[in-house]
Amino acid sequence: MALDFDPIAEARSNWSERGWGSIDAMSAATSITRVHQIVLSRVNVVLAPLSLNFSRFEVLALLSFSREGQLPLGKIGERLQVHPASVTNTIDRLEKDGFVVRIAHPTDGRTTLACITSAGSAAAEGGAEAMAAIDFGLADVGKRTLNTVDSGLTEVRRAAGDF
Repeated sequence: MALDFDPIAEARSNWSERGWGSIDAMSAATSITRVHQIVLSRVNVVLAPLSLNFSRFEVLALLSFSREGQLPLGKIGERLQVHPASVTNTIDRLEKDGFVVRIAHPTDGRTTLACITSAGSAAAEGGAEAMAAIDFGLADVGKRTLNTVDSGLTEVRRAAGDF
């Protein structure tokens, strides 16, 4: 459903006519939000044949990067910066599909570990290949621009206390 005009450019014009402030920031924030939707859609399309979406892929990738293929659910939430309820929901779905299993922590009875299965490892590898094939949904952006965007957004994340 492509439009014959740029709605964000139109918003800039409307904001300017009204005398509203922070036009550049509004335009950038709106563009970030729209690009997030575009990228997420592209990514989820290539992950769908693997029974994954981006959040499920992130969990599998994180588990595959861990030394023993397992992490406490709380640690997954911390690393992916998501709410515990979202972690639980994602792990439930991954477990249902046989990509992870929950196991008791060997020394802390209060902690549950998510452990990646061989099917989960295969899905993570397939997801990584699929994502790389489309440059994570950003194949139409040059490397210099990617680096500029990444640097600029790192400033926002740092200021927000992400790290």
